[in-house]
Amino acid sequence: MAITAGMVKELREMTGAGMMDCKKALNATDGDMDKAIEFLREKGLAAAEKKAGRIAAEGLCATNVSEDGKVASIVEVNSETDFVAKNDKFVNFVTEVAAQAANTTAADIDAFLAEAWSLDTTKTVKEELASQIAIIGENMNIRRFAKVTSENGFVESYVHAGGKIAILVELETTVRNEATRECARNVAMQIAAMNPKYVNRDEVSPEFIAHEREILKTQAMNDPANAKKPENIVEKMVEGRLNKELKEFCLVDQTYVKDGDLTVQKYVDGVAKEVGAPIVVKSFVRFETGEGIEKKEENFAEEVAKQMGM
Repeated sequence: MAITAGMVKELREMTGAGMMDCKKALNATDGDMDKAIEFLREKGLAAAEKKAGRIAAEGLCATNVSEDGKVASIVEVNSETDFVAKNDKFVNFVTEVAAQAANTTAADIDAFLAEAWSLDTTKTVKEELASQIAIIGENMNIRRFAKVTSENGFVESYVHAGGKIAILVELETTVRNEATRECARNVAMQIAAMNPKYVNRDEVSPEFIAHEREILKTQAMNDPANAKKPENIVEKMVEGRLNKELKEFCLVDQTYVKDGDLTVQKYVDGVAKEVGAPIVVKSFVRFETGEGIEKKEENFAEEVAKQMGM
């Protein structure tokens, strides 16, 4: 398969590896992007996770939480420019979309766009979006939404950097007062800052752990510094690195950003002791504006091609 400059560019943005390394990885894996990422990781040339890449879309994330904290929603609405994202009309529309999502029964974005717009039931959500595009004069997109309903606790929200990042966090507890709500907000700030993938290790699939272990093992074996080390020592190193990775991925195992002497779990346990009731971090949702969307950069592929001699 012919390796193009665009493929090299994409792999470079996903992994942070150098262009020549990316080209070599793609050649070695016949252009298979996932296998190329693994190839780079095994050589120690890429991070453990795909990087989000360059942010493509502007826009805002917003949340809506019911007064009793039982029902909450989170949405991302994109615009072409940051200028429009700060426009009052756009901000108000995003707020209205979040309110719509809090009451939706839709299971996916297509169903959400097809349902009646709550502020004018003669129109669908998609038709209201088209109206806003005509008014604001820039292309817009309701990219995604999530709805969280808490049966045995409550949901709290946190919006960071004027809507660039938004969080919903659900705590399972019998007490909802200022102390537990502050706990939820602090945990949400942790999620905003540290971007965990899971609440705890129970959520991590055995397949993911086995896959990561193999990657780390290959990485360790390819390191010349480990060439003369006994296999059992290398295995211990791999397990140590795996545990370190899982601590970074799992929210409750992370070092608590407001107190480096605590993990998030120990912080939550401390609040639980203070209020006299168990507290469990049940779930969270984190949206970051434009994450995973590639930014359009007119001359970058050309620049890569020139450097790679393509």
